Amino acid sequence: MKRLLITLLGTLSLIQTSLSFADNANGKNLYSQRCAMCHGPDLKATGPLARKSNPPTPDLTTPAFKKRLAAYPGVIVSSVILRPNGDLIPKTLRENGVKVPPHAWNVKDFRDLNEYMSGVISKS
Repeated sequence: MKRLLITLLGTLSLIQTSLSFADNANGKNLYSQRCAMCHGPDLKATGPLARKSNPPTPDLTTPAFKKRLAAYPGVIVSSVILRPNGDLIPKTLRENGVKVPPHAWNVKDFRDLNEYMSGVISKS
């Protein structure tokens, strides 16, 4: 019985790791396609468009941002993407000739993007 339980727990941990990896892959893909051009691959505002927006693109690895991300998981990401009257991101992209195809965001995308960003931030 004990061996069965240990085997079952081991199998579940492998399944969980696979699911987590899949979600993280979606988050990484979304970030790479939609965010890295400004925030850079390291989330430190090192992308090619980082200094072309006004105000400049923020470094997402600062202690202040880490605190906000921890306090409001997922809310920060979704509020920036979905802000109804915020034209900063589209304007910066438009002014620099960058065309990003529309994306039908869903809750899973926000969670995956938040998970990916949180993982990168925690390593920085």
